[in-house]
Amino acid sequence: MTLKSITPMLYTRQVRESVDFYINNLGFTCVGFDENWGWATVSRDDIEIMFALPNDHTTFTVPKFTGSFYIRTDKVDELWNELKEHAVICYPIETFDYGMREFAVFDYNGYLLQFGTPVD
Repeated sequence: MTLKSITPMLYTRQVRESVDFYINNLGFTCVGFDENWGWATVSRDDIEIMFALPNDHTTFTVPKFTGSFYIRTDKVDELWNELKEHAVICYPIETFDYGMREFAVFDYNGYLLQFGTPVD
């Protein structure tokens, strides 16, 4: 048995707006959308993210996640130049002592997306 990938399911009350943000600001493509289900999937390269209305049995007031989504890329500087004008920046591109060159932005719902690549 081998685990192959992980696809986060992010709760939001604004599925369409979230999808639009990822398409228009982050270069993703919508690969699934069902208004009746309150669900959608966006993708870019090998990354998939799902959005969904919160389950009825879940207490939900605002989007929340206690961490970040760390996405590795092979061309972080190129990605930074593409995205920096299209999202709220948490921190700009920087090379860190722990061997990663990275930056972070907030998505439409305030979820934190970090993008990084190892440095030699």
